[in-house]
Amino acid sequence: MTEGVLTALTGAAHTARWPRVAVVAATWEELGDLLAAGTVDLVSLWAEESVVHAALREGTATAILSVNATQGRFPSLGRHHPPALRLERAIQDLTGLVADGIPDGRPWLDHGRWAGGTGTSYEFLPVEGEGLHQIPVGPVHAGIIEPGHFRFTAHGETVVRLEQRLGYTHKGTAGLMRGADVSHAARLAGRVSGDATVAYAFAFALAAEQCAGIAAPARAQWLRILMAELERLANHLGDIGAICNDAAFAILLAHFGALRERVLRASSAAFGHRLMMDAIIPGGVARDIAPDGVAAIEALLATLHHQLPRLVRTYDETNSLQDRTVSTGIVRAAWARQFAAGGFIGRAAGRDFDARRCGAYGGYDELAFDVPVLEAGDVNARVWVRIRELEQSMTLIAQVLQRLRAAPWQPPIPLPAREGEGVALVESFRGDVFLWLRLSPDGRVAACHFRDPSWFQWPLLEAAIENNIVADFPLCNKSFNCAYSGHDG
Repeated sequence: MTEGVLTALTGAAHTARWPRVAVVAATWEELGDLLAAGTVDLVSLWAEESVVHAALREGTATAILSVNATQGRFPSLGRHHPPALRLERAIQDLTGLVADGIPDGRPWLDHGRWAGGTGTSYEFLPVEGEGLHQIPVGPVHAGIIEPGHFRFTAHGETVVRLEQRLGYTHKGTAGLMRGADVSHAARLAGRVSGDATVAYAFAFALAAEQCAGIAAPARAQWLRILMAELERLANHLGDIGAICNDAAFAILLAHFGALRERVLRASSAAFGHRLMMDAIIPGGVARDIAPDGVAAIEALLATLHHQLPRLVRTYDETNSLQDRTVSTGIVRAAWARQFAAGGFIGRAAGRDFDARRCGAYGGYDELAFDVPVLEAGDVNARVWVRIRELEQSMTLIAQVLQRLRAAPWQPPIPLPAREGEGVALVESFRGDVFLWLRLSPDGRVAACHFRDPSWFQWPLLEAAIENNIVADFPLCNKSFNCAYSGHDG
């Protein structure tokens, strides 16, 4: 990767972490070529009124480019760079702006139920060949799961193609935020995806504080990291157990589920809520850790240190599990790079990126931890990245508990009512959550955009399942564990 492209596009005079620069259509077209060549990563793509924004990353450099949509149209990046396609389809649904040259202009979030919407019909892409048949799955699924539709084309038991249709859980969260005060918008951010409520609240708080030109108190920063790592523990434990269950090894589902429950109970004891919802707020945290919260978390760590190695050995030494997970659902390294796939999906396929390290936000730069990266890209690799991240989260939690002893409590800092823009990139358990916020002069939300890591992970599931058998889809799907609610917004 050649450093300096973003600097050339944005101008060397910009010193902000995420400078936002207006560009002409010709520069936007040039951006499409750079994305296609892999020179820069697409972090997110969104629009407001008649302006389209692209958040970009090149090495450690980051920037936002903005282009005006002339007569409601803007050049498509998706015709050069497939990861932009679904985001452009969402822009068309949400704003009516049209991406010129987009190779797939079908509605994405609009299912034909919006006033004035266009999503009245939906044609799945055709697949031709001898002996092929289709298997429609969802949007309603067995068990407790959010809605999403999967259209399989199979040859016998082998999946030839998978096409997803999402958007069933679109809540209009960004629209609900517009005009809201910052405290109410923060609560909405924490409800974009319930299993990542801490990560979203963390991202919104950082962006709002950047708008206000303040930083949260030291103790609040440590408490935020503590909550983020507890959230990571709970979700990774639940995922590993569920993956084993989909490989017909229910005993590990029970054991990992019991450990997840211990994390949730410790979180409740420490912060008054099992998911720690609404505990992170702009300016700090809503409450200090409970008097017995540290003891509860220390007891949790002791339990994990005692039980986790035995469970990991069981996973690793069970041949029937290895037969199902090794070489199943492979994500190629080139795909992970092209889609800038975050989290365990990208890191299991060789993409060495973690926003906690690369962005060094909120105090992570003062803590010691490793970022596990594997190359195989299969279900087994995604399990092992989770396992190693569990170990690292336990290390981080122990370090934070030490630092809390020397950091006195300070109440949240009130945010002044002023206009501004803020950007945050926070590592959720799934990967990097991007959030951009613009406040109006009275301090209310003028616009907010958030991008869940699932936007760049769902398409890779379509590719990873090809040439696997239909019966392995639940296993592959769970090893990805992409968000429905977080994706749909």
